[in-house]
Amino acid sequence: MTAGGAAAASRWASIGISRIHALLLAIFGLALAGPATALARVGGSPWYMLAALVSLVTAVLVWRRSGRAPVVYGIFLLATLIWSVWEVGFEPWALLPRLGVPIMLGLPFLAGVWPRGRRGAVLAGVGVLLLGVVWVEASAWRAEPSVPDGMGASAAVSGDWRHYGNDAGGTRFSPLGQIGPMNVAALEPAWTFRFGPSAVAAPVTLETTPLAVAGRLFLCTGDNDVIALDGDSGRQLWRFRARADGRGVPIASCRGVAYHRQPNAAGPCAERILTATMDARLIALDASNGRPCAGFGIDGAVDLRAGLGRVDKGYYFVTSPPQIIGNRAVVGGWVVDGQYVGEPSGVVRAFDVHSGALAWAFDAGRPDRRGPPPPGEQYTPGTPNSWAPMSADEGLGMVYVPTGNATPDYYGASRRPFDDRFSSAVVALDAATGAVRWVFQTVHHDLWDYDVASQPTLTDINGVPALIQPTKRGEIFVLDRRTGRPIAPVEERAVPRSTVPGERAAPTQPFSSGMPSFAGETLTEADMWGLTPIDQALCRAAFRRARYDGPLTPPGLDRPSLIYPGYGGGINWGGVSIDVARGIMIVNSNRVGNLVQLITRDAARRRGIVPLSVNSHGGAAGAVAQEGLPYAADLKPLISPIGVPCQRPPWGMIAAVDLQSRRLLWNRPLGTGRDSGPFGIGSQLPFTMGVPNTGGSIATASGLTFIGATHDRYLRSIETRTGRELWRGRLPAGGQATPMMFRSPRTGREFVVIAAGGHPGLGTKGGDYVIAYALPARAQRK
Repeated sequence: MTAGGAAAASRWASIGISRIHALLLAIFGLALAGPATALARVGGSPWYMLAALVSLVTAVLVWRRSGRAPVVYGIFLLATLIWSVWEVGFEPWALLPRLGVPIMLGLPFLAGVWPRGRRGAVLAGVGVLLLGVVWVEASAWRAEPSVPDGMGASAAVSGDWRHYGNDAGGTRFSPLGQIGPMNVAALEPAWTFRFGPSAVAAPVTLETTPLAVAGRLFLCTGDNDVIALDGDSGRQLWRFRARADGRGVPIASCRGVAYHRQPNAAGPCAERILTATMDARLIALDASNGRPCAGFGIDGAVDLRAGLGRVDKGYYFVTSPPQIIGNRAVVGGWVVDGQYVGEPSGVVRAFDVHSGALAWAFDAGRPDRRGPPPPGEQYTPGTPNSWAPMSADEGLGMVYVPTGNATPDYYGASRRPFDDRFSSAVVALDAATGAVRWVFQTVHHDLWDYDVASQPTLTDINGVPALIQPTKRGEIFVLDRRTGRPIAPVEERAVPRSTVPGERAAPTQPFSSGMPSFAGETLTEADMWGLTPIDQALCRAAFRRARYDGPLTPPGLDRPSLIYPGYGGGINWGGVSIDVARGIMIVNSNRVGNLVQLITRDAARRRGIVPLSVNSHGGAAGAVAQEGLPYAADLKPLISPIGVPCQRPPWGMIAAVDLQSRRLLWNRPLGTGRDSGPFGIGSQLPFTMGVPNTGGSIATASGLTFIGATHDRYLRSIETRTGRELWRGRLPAGGQATPMMFRSPRTGREFVVIAAGGHPGLGTKGGDYVIAYALPARAQRK
């Protein structure tokens, strides 16, 4: 080809690229124009309108091959950088939606499409500056640890894990130390067990935390089968098939089982496993072979529907393990949220672990009547229930019950005085009689579905027997567990008032002023996020349209209310763990909001919103009927049209608190974006951004914290003192469970075990795995 021909080809190629560039600019400008207009109409930022206009003008200039195009776009990009830093500072994830697409659309100017390179100097300088800012900030986006002195002594060293939280107080602390910071990087899978397919039609999640007793593991499946495994090999020893009826159950789950040994007893059922099911049975099994204990209830089972009156399928079931204290097995139950006035009672009951006989019942509507209802009566319908794990202090003779709010959830005008007394609280009951010893309420007249979802955690702080109660609100209350009085100061603060006719929202709410809060900052429009300016503008418009007056903004009728943290927390059933040896509390939490709006009864009927039944799932996705009240409620997460949370990352955090000083030691995002992305498609990006999580952590005497829980499929080991991630193991499915740790009595080998089954609500990959990790034999520290 001649020199002239080559020049012509190069010129035509340049023109072709410029045409494509112009089309991309025009497409972006047109796509942004609609969301930008919607945002401007609700008083939002005008930048998006400017960005759309500049993109369209630049598209025309590029199409015409005007030398003004790079200058116009360069000035715009520089202004965008200044505006972005003014609005959100130098946080990389917050800058991404503001600068990512504009920079990409400016790259052709930098790539030599435009021969007048001097006019592209502005773009080059801005690009280099931006990359430098992002790099420096991303490198610095780490916790600054502060290390406390040790506090207290570790528990007596035992290789077992005999309670859901290792001890009856739920510290989730292991005194084992074979696996430590110096060798944890050598952890590898030791064995994997698979449960097999579920036997129920309901969506199933695997949230179980195994128990370990004398080298045997006891655990449950989401559909309530109970399995015993050999701890060294993962070989199945026995399996009890519960054949639970899952019809009508919104989601099937079992977080664990309970273990009891009768002192000085031998023979069948001297050791027994107790479990409760989705079809409301309390079952006792012989720990040696999995056979039902014949002397317990009828053929080894007690019907938990007794005394409840009408119980529609799927409305009452049990997800958490019974709490054993003495010879009592104490159980609550899950009552489906928001369906109708008079749903099944939230009664809490204690049963004799040997016979299954009712020992006592705590009925919030009749707290002085502790036996079964007389003939023709039932436990008080619609009272606050307790679905989260409970804790117990055998020395004080108390069981600590976390409660939910009374149904229905989002309009409380019909609630009775006892509903308002016992809802969204921790209730201390006498373990022998069921009498109320004290009550501490975390939310008054709860209108936000802020159930107390976390197990109360019992530990000693500066010599005081304490109870730590995490909450969905992100507030952590620290109480004297003898009396319920706060150890860390609690203050009542004024909160937004309800505008709904008939509602009587509480004017103030308790805030734990003496402890760090994990509620996140009060949101602003600038906190709304997206992968591009287009979905970010839509999120900003949704924020502006909602009512949001800060924490505890109540639901209303005229528009959605933004609830932040949302009904998933804050801190959910994963709770907290305590490094007893060092006096450090580990907290994993979420920062994701949701929108709630009340709907008139007529409008609800037109939309077909009805209570759940075996054959009906409520009519409208994301809505609850609240039949019997003037209003139904419409619920939805605050997410963009492409399925990404509207708030900027991080969405999931992990932190450490010194319990002596109550000071935050470190706080960092938890999880990468590898398995997250638009429309539920994993991005494969390994960058730490902090992703939603469900599940809990454990702490070890060697100074490690283990946690799965995150949307990305990893089990992590974190140095408790500093927050540094030391190891991660890729899981075959979502690890939405709390791990545990035990030592083999035969080999002395220590194992970390986690269930990996995914979670439909979190959108993680499903599975049926239990995986044990250990050090290679050569790497074990003797």
